[in-house]
Amino acid sequence: MSGPPLEVGLRLLDPRLPAWGFPRWGSPAAAGLDLHACLDGPLTLEPQSPPALIPAGIVVAIRDPDWCGLVLPRSGFGHREGLVLGNGTGVIDADYEGPLLVSAWNRNPAPSPGIRIEPGDRIAQLVFTRVTRPRLVVEAEAGAEQPASARGSGGFGSSGRR
Repeated sequence: MSGPPLEVGLRLLDPRLPAWGFPRWGSPAAAGLDLHACLDGPLTLEPQSPPALIPAGIVVAIRDPDWCGLVLPRSGFGHREGLVLGNGTGVIDADYEGPLLVSAWNRNPAPSPGIRIEPGDRIAQLVFTRVTRPRLVVEAEAGAEQPASARGSGGFGSSGRR
């Protein structure tokens, strides 16, 4: 990569974040910036209940349209506890400067115990990545015959191999 690194504005909405060690990456080579649960008290996510929106206590200002942020699960919490993001991956567009909320869901089947999230728990991670907007070219009108491809005839992009 050339040029200066991306500069992202960061506004702390929750005064407890610095005491919890935010902002920090888990290691010098970590891709994700840990996001904390900025809750007033513990939250229990019951198995298979609707997802909850958990404030991360920050606003990010990416501003460069060649970049976006991705809110991703933390693998340990997801694997050990069953916590997943209610929307899979959250996309933070360069022009969004509102509070970050993490949609969290308990994937465990009932009657498993609930997942308890304490204030300050690291529940997700924020990864910054480049965005490419290709020039889109409409090649044929809807319903027109499309050229055959070696792939896709089996549906869902299938190569026909398992």
